[in-house]
Amino acid sequence: AYLFTEEKPLGDPLAMLDGVTHILISTPPDKEGDVVYRLHGDDLRRIPTLKWIGYLSTTSVYGDRDGQFVDESAELRPTSIRGSRRVRAENDWRNFEQESGIPVDIFRMAGIYGPGRSALDSVRAGIKRRILKAGHTFSRVHVLIKILQKPTSSKGAIYNIADDEAAPSHEVIAYACRLLNQDPPPLVPFEEANLAPITLSFYSDNKQIKNNKIKHDLNVTLSYPNYRVGLEACLAEERIYEEKKIDPPWILQLNPDTGSAV
Repeated sequence: AYLFTEEKPLGDPLAMLDGVTHILISTPPDKEGDVVYRLHGDDLRRIPTLKWIGYLSTTSVYGDRDGQFVDESAELRPTSIRGSRRVRAENDWRNFEQESGIPVDIFRMAGIYGPGRSALDSVRAGIKRRILKAGHTFSRVHVLIKILQKPTSSKGAIYNIADDEAAPSHEVIAYACRLLNQDPPPLVPFEEANLAPITLSFYSDNKQIKNNKIKHDLNVTLSYPNYRVGLEACLAEERIYEEKKIDPPWILQLNPDTGSAV
């Protein structure tokens, strides 16, 4: 592993990435676009073994669609700073593909949840709230561990990564409460919720993400096609570690001597 930040780019990328064939990029963009492209795009073009790049984007690039369905062919109309930055980053990697001939696949991710990072944790932490905004839904997807595979192509593609069922956040919280045998909190009208700016920004976009393409083109079968089975799976996995009385792998531990993650 090598430390990489905007202030600390890779010291010798050609040596560090010697023999690499596939690269998956998950770093967030800044106001100028994608950091990896800006700092190491020229270096990546010089790797003779490189066959493919994957870029993890988000569905915020679609902006607000008033609750309508969107697929990968939809026009990009971001309505948030996050979405605008992702559009710039996607354009960076599309330019890279055109200039280098190396295919770049873009994966537009819905909200990711999983064990240790779900509505169950909000309920346990006592920070659960059920916000009611009429007609508003969120798309989400259970954490991905499986590698997506497809036939080799000379041109990259775009894929939405989401489950089958967009749903209001208050329904998800209610189901998490049910699984934990707790009473759900009362519904709070959106206008009265006094949400923090970052949370408020998520409610500015209302859309439902279509995922047909990953099923048809990549032969993906979702293990957790909706939030209900996803939360049930999260709870089952969390209880395995509780019974064994060991820390689950999603809890970050620090070396007390060095302060580094272990």
